[in-house]
Amino acid sequence: MKSLDGIQFAEMVEMGAHHLSQNADYVDALNVFPVPDGDTGTNMNLSMTSGAKETAANKQEHIGKTTQGLSKGLLMGARGNSGVILSQLFRGFSKYIENDASIDAKTYAEALQHGVDTAYKAVMKPVEGTILTVAKDSAKKAVEIAETENDIIVLLEKTLEEAKASLKRTPDLLPVLKEVGVVDSGGQGLVFVYEGFLASLKGEQLPEKFVSNSMDELVNAEHHKGVQGFMDTSEIVFGYCTEFMVKFTEDKLANNPFDEGKFREGLSAFGDSLLVISDDEIAKVHIHSEQPGECMNYGQQFGDLIKIKVENMREQHLEIVGEGHSKSASVASKKTSVPYAVVTVAMGEGIAELLRSVGASAVIEGGQTMNPSTEDIVKAIEAVGAEKVLILPNNKNIIMAAEQAAELVGIDAAVVPTKSVPQGMAAILAFNPEASVDENKEIMTDAFAHVKTGQVTFAVRDTSIDGVEIAKDDYMAIAEGKIVLSTPTLEDAATKVIHSLVNDESEIVTILFGEEVTEEAANEFAELVEDAYPDVEVEVYNGKQPLYPYIISVE
Repeated sequence: MKSLDGIQFAEMVEMGAHHLSQNADYVDALNVFPVPDGDTGTNMNLSMTSGAKETAANKQEHIGKTTQGLSKGLLMGARGNSGVILSQLFRGFSKYIENDASIDAKTYAEALQHGVDTAYKAVMKPVEGTILTVAKDSAKKAVEIAETENDIIVLLEKTLEEAKASLKRTPDLLPVLKEVGVVDSGGQGLVFVYEGFLASLKGEQLPEKFVSNSMDELVNAEHHKGVQGFMDTSEIVFGYCTEFMVKFTEDKLANNPFDEGKFREGLSAFGDSLLVISDDEIAKVHIHSEQPGECMNYGQQFGDLIKIKVENMREQHLEIVGEGHSKSASVASKKTSVPYAVVTVAMGEGIAELLRSVGASAVIEGGQTMNPSTEDIVKAIEAVGAEKVLILPNNKNIIMAAEQAAELVGIDAAVVPTKSVPQGMAAILAFNPEASVDENKEIMTDAFAHVKTGQVTFAVRDTSIDGVEIAKDDYMAIAEGKIVLSTPTLEDAATKVIHSLVNDESEIVTILFGEEVTEEAANEFAELVEDAYPDVEVEVYNGKQPLYPYIISVE
């Protein structure tokens, strides 16, 4: 097979999505922590299904146009870190071949590599031994093979072979995988997609359920004032928060073609905190500079300026620290002239009510049990209708989808990277309606950095992590993301969380009790905490969250 068109590729996507869907439970089982919400497979499945649906709706012989459907569907349906990375892999793939009616083996390999480059750029701190590594190694092999091989089927066979080999090597790169005895879950999901791609081209049927070649692997998978007050206004080097968008025009691009990397490098000379995001039609710029006019002049080389915003950060800083303005008066005037919104994510009706009570404008249902997609977050932001938005994911696996949503909404938006509900609450309480979005992100991030979080949940399989032997159905005490105890008793697990988090500097303990805990039992537990730590204030709320009997924060 020497060439690949859009109809054939759409069939590959359909088969890849189906094969992943059939094995999503297995991918979930590979999650290292034996918590009931290990959902890498679920997230990748929902993301890929969204991509396949959009691909089918845009199926045509022109492969470049067909892959645009996959890219769009994945982008909007992306859930969790694994889903977002998957969307970036195929976003880069699609971009590389957008003008091609059909592609050969060499172009397919190069598109895979371009997808890897795009995904690595999207991840702030890439971790090897994950889906990124599997994608990188297999793309590198594809480029190498394509130098001498022009049969696309053979190329996909060799690419899949390397993807599987790379997957087997992931425990050597991530010690926790080796300790638990599993391969990376996201990498396994990508292998399932690639297996579907190859089977489609060969006209073969795949087994409905994956059977591991390694019995050990299968057994293990189944068991197993804010910050501004600390600086002086005079210390601000670049005083103008400058944001604008460049709408590209053909006449200017004809004489001066746009290159995002060179554009970013050119702007970097004018200041710091630079962010550039671009597509075929626009480039969005954020920069702190002493010369906002020069920044915009630079942008005008490529098109027309739209959505310009320049804020004097020195003036804003003076207001925040209380020099020259009454905070209460300023808050009142700002609320009507510059509407702000805080959009957050919560699991449980009680937690949602609590977040609204402290200032959340909108609460998206989701979290540990279901990560909202990029599209879910975009729709929530659009429903609020604010000019400025701060997004609080309250879960580490939602941060990347939130960041994608912030790029898509076309308004002043930023993500405050909260990883738990207690962190989200602390961040919302630090929100300053007088401050810019970037300043609020900094203030709120500083506020939640002082919050320690613990949870109690039950184990879904037997395993051993960090020297802790875990039995299925035991309660696990998790403190700051680390399992510190596995026990048959809920109270013992909750007590262990408290002892792991509280120290001499602790002042407040907040207990959110879930669906399976009665108010009486929660209050009795709170009394035990008060007796053990008489200098600490204890607050108790009915979070009504599923799966996690207790979510505990210490400040």
